Amino acid sequence: MKDKKCKICRRLGVKLFLKGERCFSPKCPMIKRPYLPGQKGKRKHRGFSEYGKELAEKQKLKNWYNLKERQFRKYVREVLAKREKVEDAGALLIRKLESRLDNVVFRMGFADSRIQAKQIVSHGHFLVNGRKIDIPSCQVKKGDKISLKTSSRKKVIFQNLPATLKKYKPPSWIQINIEKLEGEIIGQSSLEEAGLPVEISTIFEFYSR
Repeated sequence: MKDKKCKICRRLGVKLFLKGERCFSPKCPMIKRPYLPGQKGKRKHRGFSEYGKELAEKQKLKNWYNLKERQFRKYVREVLAKREKVEDAGALLIRKLESRLDNVVFRMGFADSRIQAKQIVSHGHFLVNGRKIDIPSCQVKKGDKISLKTSSRKKVIFQNLPATLKKYKPPSWIQINIEKLEGEIIGQSSLEEAGLPVEISTIFEFYSR
């Protein structure tokens, strides 16, 4: 359904920017219909129980990164297993999620949503250090270079990319070379720069039950 992703935002009561440019336009359902989806009229959001709040925060972050429950749970449990050994478990979780190849392609400005980024990575349009990688969950690290394949540059979806990138400001941990249509990881992502609409501590509490 056309508005399936939009209903996720309406249900959770927060804009998760799942539809790219449409989320910034007056056509965004969160602007036109800022109430719960359903056939019972304009139902308003009510307060959550403690469990309900944890569930809602988990759903927000999972959908923010366009992940299935099994994938998302795996990331959280990997971090929970190291929780006593790391200074900031929340920052570690976000670094793992931000380091996914599909998210990096989105952060580079090569896609207008993480949904689109996942699709174009899966279709084999990108190289990591000169090697074709079509696995969206591939973890990239500092020093890695992600580039658009030469054979993909003439495709309609990428034709306006150079002009788009000239107006785009990537996060501080990614450096873009517009001429080469390439991005290099020059640092690590941070919680602050990720700009997440969630309370990560409640997500750990949800999976610790």
